Amino acid sequence: MTKTQIEAFTQLAIALPIDTIQAFCQRWQIAELSVFGSILRDDFDVNSDVDFLYVLKPNTRWSWRDLLQAEAELAQLLDRKVDLVGKISIEQSRNWLRKRNILSSTKVVYDTTNRGET
Repeated sequence: MTKTQIEAFTQLAIALPIDTIQAFCQRWQIAELSVFGSILRDDFDVNSDVDFLYVLKPNTRWSWRDLLQAEAELAQLLDRKVDLVGKISIEQSRNWLRKRNILSSTKVVYDTTNRGET
């Protein structure tokens, strides 16, 4: 874990268990996992969900069922509703405002790509 990734964990509205997140990402073949949305803002509260962007490792494919299972597992690990969104779907979105807002405000919490923070 890089210094940047550790700092990202300390700047979140809730604590994310580093070891648990790493094991989850390894199990699901996730190369990069980032958070975005209210978890990074002052309006995050007990009813807020946690929004995640994911990038799969090369040659890894998920079915819809895989996505739903991964999302359910992550929600159980965090004891909170989560949304898992593929980073590529945001990057390819025609909604430029949504794309800009999400991609400009993410914090990487797991990264094996060596690209660093988004």
